[in-house]
Amino acid sequence: MSRQAPNEARVIPLRPTVAPPAGGPPAKEPLWRDLVGDVLRRERLAQERTLKDVADTARISMPYLSEVERGRKEASSEVLAAAAQALGLSLGDLLSLAQTELTRHTPHTRRTTNAPYNGLCLAA
Repeated sequence: MSRQAPNEARVIPLRPTVAPPAGGPPAKEPLWRDLVGDVLRRERLAQERTLKDVADTARISMPYLSEVERGRKEASSEVLAAAAQALGLSLGDLLSLAQTELTRHTPHTRRTTNAPYNGLCLAA
């Protein structure tokens, strides 16, 4: 049993580990940009709006919005806020919907920290 020196900091992992499915390779967590893109596309299609319409309203280029929706680009918070607002959402709404998707797509996780919260901490 090793002892920690008094001045040595204890390292706590930032991410929970994902338990692999029984008998298979470890599950890959979805990328944030894919989740956000899926939410943007689903909201746009639910409103029966075109890429051009939303891009024009958000004042971003149509090809760029398409790339964001497909998870090909990691959009800035300003771009995400503009796209969300063009769809009648706040940035918080968009991130909340993406977090719900993350929770749905992520297998049961085993927490490795003693953090007092039981959710995700996101910074935009």
